[in-house]
Amino acid sequence: MCIFKSSRHIYAQIIDDSRGHTLAAASSQDAELRGVEGGKKKAEMARRVGALVAARAMARQVGKVVLDRNGFLYHGRVKALADAAREQGLDF
Repeated sequence: MCIFKSSRHIYAQIIDDSRGHTLAAASSQDAELRGVEGGKKKAEMARRVGALVAARAMARQVGKVVLDRNGFLYHGRVKALADAAREQGLDF
């Protein structure tokens, strides 16, 4: 699972490195999350993105992933996203 964050948004992708295909992806700009961002903190939005990407991965029978923080420190939004994905059943 590769995580990228900008100053406003956060993105997560689950990629099969051997084939180069994206298996599941979610971001704070997804249509499912677009209406709920009003008034939400960035960490809460990251938590929702983590839950969404985990649900999409579990729907494709992907349960075990490796976390790629992309050089970002493991705290704040990155930690919130990872914790929410773990709560939904992803193993990393």
